Amino acid sequence: MTIARSWMVLAGVVVALAAAMPPRPLKADVADGPAARTDSGSSSRESRRRALEAFPLDRIPEPQRKAIEPCLRSATLYRRMPVEIVACDAALIDFALTRPEAIVDMWRVLGISRLSLDPVGPRQWKLNDGYGTTGVLRLVHQERQGRGGLLVFHGRGVYTGPLSPKNLTGSCVLLVRHGPAMPAADGRERQMIQIDSFLDMDGVGLEIVTRTRQPIIVRSAASNLHEICLFMTTLSDSARTNPEGVAQLAGRLQQIDVADRQTLASIARRAAQPAANAMPQGVRRDAADMAAADRLQTELAARWLTADELDRMQRQ
Repeated sequence: MTIARSWMVLAGVVVALAAAMPPRPLKADVADGPAARTDSGSSSRESRRRALEAFPLDRIPEPQRKAIEPCLRSATLYRRMPVEIVACDAALIDFALTRPEAIVDMWRVLGISRLSLDPVGPRQWKLNDGYGTTGVLRLVHQERQGRGGLLVFHGRGVYTGPLSPKNLTGSCVLLVRHGPAMPAADGRERQMIQIDSFLDMDGVGLEIVTRTRQPIIVRSAASNLHEICLFMTTLSDSARTNPEGVAQLAGRLQQIDVADRQTLASIARRAAQPAANAMPQGVRRDAADMAAADRLQTELAARWLTADELDRMQRQ
């Protein structure tokens, strides 16, 4: 069973992770990927205590605070996700966290996911994973912290389908922190991402099942997060080497407005400037970028599609 069809998603953690990754595992082992885990995550009382202490409740408006406090107090499941170190431009990480619909829309354009994340208001999205899980996600708080930042998401979801005799409902809260990490050996910028997740299932019966399935849930959630980071690294690398291709892809996104498409294109072009400046004189960078743009879709989707699917994409 694929990640997107796992019991973790059906229990509602797809809402907690908002941008759940495409429903196929990577072809390469995670050890081969450019992102690296620095720990294995934790569900300990000490980790939970530290997460609650880090929550900026006093800086969250009262209506949003009242909505998230019950989940924090009575969460069925708490998990501090493994810290991820991502080789990615800081501006691109910031854009992805505040405009998750853009990344999900990229997966739609690339043909690697059935997930939809549709804006329904400022900082609010409606999601559908394509397998019976639907929900609403809100970004209830965001702040800068030095060269990084902190975000708080609140989600509510339901699963209706053949894998459960009745609807599974629940809510979640995510504390997302990110900041700069040590640069990669080749000089690439790297970012640290840490997520504390609180999942609260409705009803005693669902709580019992959720706790029973906790090992599966936390493994699947960690895998999803790791795959998101691998995609972001691939996208960042593409921005460095093929900014015009990324700009063209941004122009095809339907879930963000023109200004956000232009912002994404600008981020890609800025990321490519050091590489462009290092090119020998006489090399026309624009021409090279335009020639490579047609290959971008295949390059980004290669980890997620089968050989036959990639072949069909290239023939289109």
